[in-house]
Amino acid sequence: MAEGRKRICILGSTGSIGENALRVIGDYPDRFEVVGLAAHASAERLSEQAGRFGVREVCLGSERPIQTTNGARVHRGRAGMDELIEACGPDLVIVATVGYSGLAPTLKAIELGITVALANKEALVTAGRLVMEAARRRGVAILPIDSEHNALFQCLDGRDRGAAGPTPLRRIILTASGGPFRGMTRDQLERVTPAQALNHPTWKMGPKITIDSATLMNKGLEVIEGHHLFGIEPGRIEVIVHPQSVIHGIIEYHDGSMLAQMGVTDMYLPIANVLAYPDRLENTRFEPLDLARLGGVTFERPDLEAFPCLRLAYEAIGAGGTYPTVLNAANEVAVERFLAERMGFLDIATMITRVLEAHQSVEHPDLEAIAEADAWARQLCRRGKTLVSSRSSQKPTC
Repeated sequence: MAEGRKRICILGSTGSIGENALRVIGDYPDRFEVVGLAAHASAERLSEQAGRFGVREVCLGSERPIQTTNGARVHRGRAGMDELIEACGPDLVIVATVGYSGLAPTLKAIELGITVALANKEALVTAGRLVMEAARRRGVAILPIDSEHNALFQCLDGRDRGAAGPTPLRRIILTASGGPFRGMTRDQLERVTPAQALNHPTWKMGPKITIDSATLMNKGLEVIEGHHLFGIEPGRIEVIVHPQSVIHGIIEYHDGSMLAQMGVTDMYLPIANVLAYPDRLENTRFEPLDLARLGGVTFERPDLEAFPCLRLAYEAIGAGGTYPTVLNAANEVAVERFLAERMGFLDIATMITRVLEAHQSVEHPDLEAIAEADAWARQLCRRGKTLVSSRSSQKPTC
C-alpha cells in the first residue's frame, strides 16, 4: 500500500456517481485507494470492480450470489453497509446510494468520525437537522458531490465562516437544465412516457434522479439540502433554469457582487473536487471550457404551473417537521410507479400533494419519528388509486 493515499469507501459503486468516482480514482492511483465498495443488486459489476481495484471488503444489498475473484469479504444488506464502513477503515465515505437508504450509512460514517462525500440528497431532505447536528458534534466534514451544491461549496470555500461570523449572503442560486420537458404545457405533459422522461438533454444519471429532474423535484430536494448544508433560509435559495448547464451554482453577497462556478457538464469534475479537497487535481481528461464556442448562456424562471413539484418542496421545508420526510417518501414511491407505467407523469405531483395534505407532522422529529413518517407515507402511496385521479387531469392543490 502506498503511503499517503486517501482511503475511499464507495456506497453505490455501480451507479453513475460510483462509476464516475472510480474513473477519478483510476486516473490518480497515487492519490487514492479504494478500500470498500457497496452495491444494491449488481453482483457481477461489484465483483469486477473489487477485482480491478484490489478491494477486500464489499457489501451487496440483495441476497444474489456473488463470487469475488480476489477473495473479498462480502457483507450483506442494510446492516452490511455499517459493517463495511467499520471493516475497511476509510478516510472518506462516498454516499451515492439512491433514496432514503442513504441516511443510515451517512450517520454511521459520522459516528465513526469519517468525512462524508454526500451524493445522496435524501439523507439531508429527510433528516437534515439531525445529520448536520451529528456532524458538528463529531467535527465531521460533509462534502457535497451534487454538481450544484459542489459549485456553491467551491464559491463559498473559506468564506462561509470567520471571525466576523457567517458570510453576508443575499441569496444562493441553484441552476436547473429544465430537463427533457422544458417549455411543455400541462396538457402536453399528460401524455409523456417514462422513456421520454429518461432522455435527459445534458446529464447522464440514474433513472430515479433523471425522473426527478424531469419533474423539477430534483431542484426541490436540492433547495432543502442546500438549506441544511449552508445554513441559509429556503426563501433565500432560488432556482433558475439554465439549459446550457455550464454554470452550476451562484452566490450573491449583500453588496450585489455575484460569484459563479462554471465547468463542463460531467460529474467527474465535482467528484474530483471532493475527493482531492482541500487540494485540486490537475485535470488532463477534459479540454478547457471553450467560452467562444459556447457562444452564450440563457436563464429563465421555472414554470411552477407545469412543474409543481418544486413548489411542493418549498412548501414542505417551510412547514418543517416531518413534512420533508413525507415529501421524499411519497416522491420515491410515485417515481417507482411512473417508471413501472402504473400512473402518469402528472400523477407524481398529485400523489405527493395528497400525502402531504393527509400528514400530521411531528415538529421536532427524532430518528424514530422520521422512520415512522417515512413508512407511513410509503404505505399510503402504495394504495395508489385512492391518491390520484384516473388520469392526471386534476391540478394539485396543496
